[in-house]
Amino acid sequence: MSYRIGIDLGGTKIEVIAISDDSSTLFRQRISTPQGNYTATIDAIDKLVSLTEQTLSEPALSVGVGIPGAVSPASGLVKNANSVCLIGNRLDVDLSNKLQRSVKIANDADCFTLSEACDGAGAGYSTVFGVILGTGVGGGICVNQQLLSGPNAITGEWGHNPLPWLKDSDRNNRPCYCGKTDCIETFLSGPGFEKSFSSHYGKHLSSDQIWSRAKQGNDALADTHLYLDQLARALASVINILDPGVIVLGGGLSNQGRIYQELPALLSQYVFSDQVDTPIVKAIHGDSSGVRGAAWLS
Repeated sequence: MSYRIGIDLGGTKIEVIAISDDSSTLFRQRISTPQGNYTATIDAIDKLVSLTEQTLSEPALSVGVGIPGAVSPASGLVKNANSVCLIGNRLDVDLSNKLQRSVKIANDADCFTLSEACDGAGAGYSTVFGVILGTGVGGGICVNQQLLSGPNAITGEWGHNPLPWLKDSDRNNRPCYCGKTDCIETFLSGPGFEKSFSSHYGKHLSSDQIWSRAKQGNDALADTHLYLDQLARALASVINILDPGVIVLGGGLSNQGRIYQELPALLSQYVFSDQVDTPIVKAIHGDSSGVRGAAWLS
């Protein structure tokens, strides 16, 4: 039996999965992430890999790890990670030494995209743009089931482009943690969406609560309309550049059915084409896409 191990290294949990060559899940386990402790995080991953191989009674073909950041091609150090204890470390080298094998590392949004391109909602399309709409806004690009990467290791980071075609209703001038203002992430992330509602009505509700209120046709309806229009503008800029075969959405906000009902018509207002045929689909593997994609890294 041959299989691959994937690790999803998140800020609150570390998950391992073992996948066979036919995409079957052979083993899966989740533990809490040691908070702020880099060495303990390395040890925790080592224990999960050992547990997996002991359970399946043979070593894995490969190990891939998805992280909330990226490895800098210039320095080899982790950058742009919201798990700050990873930043500035040679994670790939340290894991390879600990596990005594080669380890491939990719951004968690890239892993999500790879999973959906290989055997998810993007399977069968030559070009897949994967989108994360959650606490942050990220993305990845797969061409022929291979991750596209560039010299800066930031392929797919559409969340840190400015929201295009700003309108008065956007309530802009939003600072982003990256140091710029009005990044797409500040509008389309869960916290950004909640901030829009709060600034409009003076009260804080969760994203799910806002969408639920909108179903009743009350004050939140305008804010969900605005969110969908902002999403259309942001994705139109991607379509105008990449023209992907399909766009796959993941993250908590992707669970709203209205996105798939209303977004196609809104896109036609912004995409530079007489007709927009780009399918916008929901991820098949959901929260499992990240860890599955890590397994498919090699």
